Amino acid sequence: MDHDKIQALIAQLLTAIGEDTGREGLRETPSRVAKSYEKLFGGYGQSPKDVITVFDNEGYDEMIIAKDIDFYSTCEHHLLPFVGRAYVGYIPNDKIIGLSKMPRMVEIFSRRLQNQERLTRQIADTLDELLKPKGVGVVLEGEHLCMKARGVEKQNCKITTSSFTGLFLKNTNTRAEFLNLIR
Repeated sequence: MDHDKIQALIAQLLTAIGEDTGREGLRETPSRVAKSYEKLFGGYGQSPKDVITVFDNEGYDEMIIAKDIDFYSTCEHHLLPFVGRAYVGYIPNDKIIGLSKMPRMVEIFSRRLQNQERLTRQIADTLDELLKPKGVGVVLEGEHLCMKARGVEKQNCKITTSSFTGLFLKNTNTRAEFLNLIR
């Protein structure tokens, strides 16, 4: 990321909205925002394929689920945050991944400019591609500041998105088991 360029643009933005960038509370704001962007958009510098370790399955053939994975992302339409929880599951074929890698995958993709639908699909597609499992289920439940602070201004609205592959898509019992387990 170009820290200096981001810092200059934030200073311009503050001036454009009528603020005095010389006042005490704002003097360091451009630098603080540029530094915060390193974390908020840190997913651009990472690929899940580089951090996910794949292991032999050793015969396990039941559902594996990581649930209540907190995520923080930024809406690409309004540059406002959306936050929520992810639920990621799969039924292994020959390979499994380290358990911490499901939350890591959510983190990498969420730390980019996103929409919730794409984020959901990216997680499912990557898990499907890396493991070639019998099926993948991903559900995201998010709250969007762009819906709370502007637009429709609905404070309690949550958006749920899902992506299913393999048995989760084709077998209603498998999908029902997953949805029951993540409740």
